[in-house]
Amino acid sequence: MEKKKAGLTIGLVFTFLGVIAVIVVCFIAIHGKRDVGDHTKALPWWKEVAIYQAYPRSLFDAVADGTGDIKGITSKADYLKALGIGAVWLSPVYTSPMADFGYDISNFTDIDPVFGTMDDFDELLRIFHKKGDLLYRNFPLSQV
Repeated sequence: MEKKKAGLTIGLVFTFLGVIAVIVVCFIAIHGKRDVGDHTKALPWWKEVAIYQAYPRSLFDAVADGTGDIKGITSKADYLKALGIGAVWLSPVYTSPMADFGYDISNFTDIDPVFGTMDDFDELLRIFHKKGDLLYRNFPLSQV
């Protein structure tokens, strides 16, 4: 009687495993194998980092005049890095009459005094590059 019980138990186990194998084969046949891709190739940088758009007017006011500025963004570099930000897209800080909050640019080669100076921008760029972060400036030609 013991041999029959053991044989029955082993038979049930193999039957169960067979059913599971059939289910897996059917699932793969219906849905196909998932292509996991080649992980040896490097992804483009923009697929590997979090990108943060910094609107200087509202990010941080370092000079306490009521408007955010470039020094304010520079002061938040460590905070942005701690969040896992790898690139910052900087909204326009060019000279502007501010009828369209900086997107109506009158001089593409200078920083609007509301946001600081070119030296402030150079310092921002230096700090971000020192931390290994990318800094991109919004260059809205179609807004002119």
